[in-house]
Amino acid sequence: VARRLSLRKHPECHSMAGGKAIEHLAQTGDREQLVFRLPMNQYRNCNFSFSGLLNLVNNAITQKEKEEGVQEGQILSCARDVAAAVQHAVTVHIMQRTYRAMLFCTKHSILPSKNATLVVSGGVASNQYIRKSLQNLAEANDFALLCPPPRLCTDNGVMIAWNGIERLRAGLGVLHSPDGIRYEPK
Repeated sequence: VARRLSLRKHPECHSMAGGKAIEHLAQTGDREQLVFRLPMNQYRNCNFSFSGLLNLVNNAITQKEKEEGVQEGQILSCARDVAAAVQHAVTVHIMQRTYRAMLFCTKHSILPSKNATLVVSGGVASNQYIRKSLQNLAEANDFALLCPPPRLCTDNGVMIAWNGIERLRAGLGVLHSPDGIRYEPK
């Protein structure tokens, strides 16, 4: 979304990563100016998907560009509102799916009945709007919320690679040949 909004060209966001730029602009945007249908509402599971939301956002941005007479790649006057609406929709989707997972784990006694903990990490955990919403969700369901400090909430790929380095150094679970490895893309 940040790329589609050309936020690298925005004077306040030129040095920010996309997610940080969205969060920054959303703080002063009006999320009610655009309302995006939440993804996967018809599915009663815990899966996440943002592809449908991305299509809706792209279509909305294209429409706003036409309305404002702005070409793709130029900054929309409503970029803050788009950022706020997108951030809110993503947050609600994450909360809904996380809540389902919490209910499932509680119902099936997967987690302890007391002192259950929700851990959120990766880039999404650096977003304070999302983090605060998950804090409220956790508290409402008697869960503790653990999040690393924002400076440690980086891309999951980097975290996975670092875990691999640590496991390699410790000689733990390192496979020296990919033969026989089974994987499922979903």
